[in-house]
Amino acid sequence: MSKSDPIQSIQSPTPFESGPALMSKFDEKPEISHHERHTPTPGNSRPSSRRDPSLNELTAANAKLANPLHGISREQLLRDVERFAEEKNLKHLLPELRKGALVAQDPRSFESIDILEEEDKYHLRRETTHRYSQTFTLYHMVVMGSLAAAVQGMDEAVINGAQIIYPKQFGIGSKSEHDTWLVGLVNSAPYMCCAFVGCWLTEPLNNALGRKKTIFITCLISFLTCIWSAFTNTWWHLFIARFFLGFGIGPKSATVPVYSAECAPANIRGALVMMWQMWTAFGIMFGDLIDVAFFFIPDKPNITGLNWRLMLGSAGIPALLVCLQVMFAPESPRWLIGRGRYQEAYNDLCRLRFSPVQAARDLYYIHVSLAVENEISSGRNRLWEMWSVPRNRNAAIASFIVMFGQQFCGVNVIAYYSSTVFVESGFSQVSALLSSFGFGLINFLFALPAVFTIDTFGRRNLLLFTFPFMAICLLITGFSFWSPTREGQLAGVSLGIYLFGMFYSPGEGPVPFTYSAEAFPLYIRNLGMSFATATTWFFNFVLSITFPSLLSAFKPQGAFGFYAAWCCILWVLILLFVRETKGRTLEELDQVFSLPMHQHAAYGLRQVPYGIRKFLLRQDVKAEKLYETDDDLRASSFDGESERERGNLVRKGGEGDLEKRAEGRT
Repeated sequence: MSKSDPIQSIQSPTPFESGPALMSKFDEKPEISHHERHTPTPGNSRPSSRRDPSLNELTAANAKLANPLHGISREQLLRDVERFAEEKNLKHLLPELRKGALVAQDPRSFESIDILEEEDKYHLRRETTHRYSQTFTLYHMVVMGSLAAAVQGMDEAVINGAQIIYPKQFGIGSKSEHDTWLVGLVNSAPYMCCAFVGCWLTEPLNNALGRKKTIFITCLISFLTCIWSAFTNTWWHLFIARFFLGFGIGPKSATVPVYSAECAPANIRGALVMMWQMWTAFGIMFGDLIDVAFFFIPDKPNITGLNWRLMLGSAGIPALLVCLQVMFAPESPRWLIGRGRYQEAYNDLCRLRFSPVQAARDLYYIHVSLAVENEISSGRNRLWEMWSVPRNRNAAIASFIVMFGQQFCGVNVIAYYSSTVFVESGFSQVSALLSSFGFGLINFLFALPAVFTIDTFGRRNLLLFTFPFMAICLLITGFSFWSPTREGQLAGVSLGIYLFGMFYSPGEGPVPFTYSAEAFPLYIRNLGMSFATATTWFFNFVLSITFPSLLSAFKPQGAFGFYAAWCCILWVLILLFVRETKGRTLEELDQVFSLPMHQHAAYGLRQVPYGIRKFLLRQDVKAEKLYETDDDLRASSFDGESERERGNLVRKGGEGDLEKRAEGRT
């Protein structure tokens, strides 16, 4: 489904995770084979794990940005805190700031910090032992974020139901090429605006107004344009209203996750990001239910098409609810600190955290992180480096593939046009709407376990497992239209669409935004996520405008076969070019994405015979490991005279590589 940008949100690092910028500029180096770099020389007592020289500065910067306070002596840190308190007129908070800075420097060692009181340690301890024990204010923000995500999902669903009614009223309900393109244009209008205008307004709006006011204004636009669309009487008028809806959807969908992530503690930030996907799916389900409920409302005097008008107008209700409460919520502390409003930031952090020490810790850490960002932001061409540096380019290509796949796997064909497809297969309009609600319900229910499966099975493995089944489901749906009986056609279409939802929701549903947020290095992460978001919105627009004409020209069999073919193509692209990111540290990710593309593609091809032998022939074969950690090396009979810290990866030369290296030790 068309997802917005949940982890453009990872802008404000905390002591527990990465920061957003690079400390020093590095130049592009030619791609050198990892196999060549890490081939042991005779007489070495352990395999060489020399790092890629082109990554030295980047990885050093990642290590620095993972916690800018690391390595500073206690005395120096406390002097810095005292100077900070004096410069920012926060001397009345100096005791809390001292405690907070020491905790921020080494979050895991707070038990040994002598100036902390037992009450301070109690709250810090509960952050780990009771992750979801948070303040009412924070959960108030979670509710707002869920409602904002539901707006997006509901718009996809209500246009799905309305389009089986309004085209005839507006004189564009025929199967002609002209009319099908106009229906696609009206349906895709918000996403056209998002891709070309709306998303690019996010940064100026946030800079000028802050997170809260941006959310208020964009949700107000969403509400007003949904109401506006309910009062239209021509197709071009409805197109204009829906186009302006994009000014609400685009900036809102990028701002709300940013706002939530900047206010949330690091240990539940990822879960909040996953909530966006889940509640978008909920919005689709609820919108499908609204379609069924309003379909039976009859026209009133001087009102034609009251049912579809109520469908479109109802999508604005969650946005109105957000408008009514967002101004009572705290502002993003990071945004306030960026404008020098430190006391306000501390006050809002106190509303978001249980103890003053937690608030002071986050206040000081955000301050030093922003100082690092500001220091390195001038004089760099990050857009050029995103494509000129091989490590960054590989991440951008992988991110593009998964974002493109989220649209062209065929899910939005079902989200936007399932009612039309069900009508084509012989359902009545009421049955078609009920069947669409069934898809929305399945999509929501199977999004729930995605929170756990994405970290259990890994991003790449989930995609490789689900895409073949998605292709099969689309073929079942399309080929069912050839059934000689109406009952067989209805059963086949329903089965194919519902099974598709079961495989999409835990796979290509949550993976793209999570993956894209992890793939890019810190200093271009925001830029990389902007690129990823623009990719998904653009292809969302392309898909929604073209499908009515595709359906008319190639019939359901050809249309669904087209997207089934894309699922197969995407499976190959993922196999060759998408690298696994689950459980990798920043340093590991640098080396994973620095591996030349042709080497990773060759590894992907070697996985095909392994998969056939393992899963089809049920043979006992070992999977090839593309990389090995130092833990792997320690477990392999090498004596460990000089072990590096965990996290450095060594490119493996293939099966039997460890044995060959062991022989080289003699």
